[in-house]
Amino acid sequence: MTEEPFPLFLMIFSGACWTLVYLDGIRLGLRDRTYAIPFCALALNLAWELLNAVIEFRESGLVTQVWISSIWLLLDLGILYTFLRYGRREFPERLPSSWFLPWTLLAIAVALVLQLAFILEFGFLVGRAYAAFLQNLLMSVLFIGMLVRRGHRGGQSLTIAVSKWLGTLAPTILFGVLGTSTFEGPSSFILIIGLFCALFDLIYIWMLAQTQLWPRPATNSR
Repeated sequence: MTEEPFPLFLMIFSGACWTLVYLDGIRLGLRDRTYAIPFCALALNLAWELLNAVIEFRESGLVTQVWISSIWLLLDLGILYTFLRYGRREFPERLPSSWFLPWTLLAIAVALVLQLAFILEFGFLVGRAYAAFLQNLLMSVLFIGMLVRRGHRGGQSLTIAVSKWLGTLAPTILFGVLGTSTFEGPSSFILIIGLFCALFDLIYIWMLAQTQLWPRPATNSR
């Protein structure tokens, strides 16, 4: 399959932005001793990227996206490490701490089944696109919730917020405005979900910009 220049640029641009999100997420997670991606969104990302890395080339032959998905999977494993290392301190205190790891594994397993369900229902190319945008919208909302819950900018940065916004905007333009053969033209569903992502991403960016002087979390481990 031949990749056209402008769609290819949008794919690479989106891949670069999301790679920056993950790299800064790992950096901030280690520095602030926390995790930078809301866990439910992280679990869905891990499942999405694992499936894409395994079956992308066989189904579509898009080598560019295969490499992007594989790189993202490795970086997400780095963020997962920070969650496993430091996430226990944000686990609800009313629940036994021994539930933390089983709950984490269960969430990842459920995320994997959900991703498979999208593929089985809509086919690989359409299903993975729908799943990606819906989990992206969930992440946008969860980022706001994480900032409000923590009350500080630990594990969060404008680099992550702006890169996520741009990294989602590029495929929104590709699939929702320009259109591709996968959807036989522009996808109204993806355009609408993408616009909601942009809305909540911009709200999150504005909120972060207002919290520059908020204190970082304590760096002592739980």
